[in-house]
Amino acid sequence: MHIDTAVAVVTGGNRGFGRHLVAQLIERGARVYAAARDPETVDVPGALPLRIDLNDPGSVSAAARVAADATLLINNAGISTRTNLLDGDPGKTRLEMETNFFGPLGVTRAFAPVIEGNGGGAILNVLSILAWHHLPPFGAYSAAKAASWAMTNAVRRQLEPRGIQVTGLYVAFMDTDMAADVPPEQKSDPAVIARRALDELAAGATEIVADDLTRSVKAGLSAPPIP
Repeated sequence: MHIDTAVAVVTGGNRGFGRHLVAQLIERGARVYAAARDPETVDVPGALPLRIDLNDPGSVSAAARVAADATLLINNAGISTRTNLLDGDPGKTRLEMETNFFGPLGVTRAFAPVIEGNGGGAILNVLSILAWHHLPPFGAYSAAKAASWAMTNAVRRQLEPRGIQVTGLYVAFMDTDMAADVPPEQKSDPAVIARRALDELAAGATEIVADDLTRSVKAGLSAPPIP
């Protein structure tokens, strides 16, 4: 993937990790659509505001028509409601699945033909250590991210023959609003993770494991489940 000539669409590009991705893509020479539910909140110099609400399929279809020159899609937007699966609010569990799984899948379905029509490119899905490490207080989030892990691997095999590289980014806690209550020493600098992700994406990686904790969890996947 040639970042310097890419035309990128970054969902959740107005804040947090997505904002770092947008800024660094622009620094590397890419043309960047920063997608958000409210495009007026996009404030990165040089970014092109684009409306995408993951729970509004019409906005996704419209965005694919506006960003018809896209060659790179970064599925970054998501939410965490901190809902457990046994007695948490079922509505919040459904919201997590709609936003963190069906949302990125819908954006992928909309933009894959666009990217293919522009000669190919790449899709980067921002996932989580919790796709592999399932904590009860984050049961809904873990289930949605695990589903997105499976989606990433499945669509990779479908899109590779169409000239589209599909990459998953797996990372633990970053210093963003979503991890505001995590001790600082346990959080990665999102600017560093963004740089690492873009470097490895450009190098053709299909899986980016961005920090030591996530690497440790992945290495333990063959072990018995935690009691």
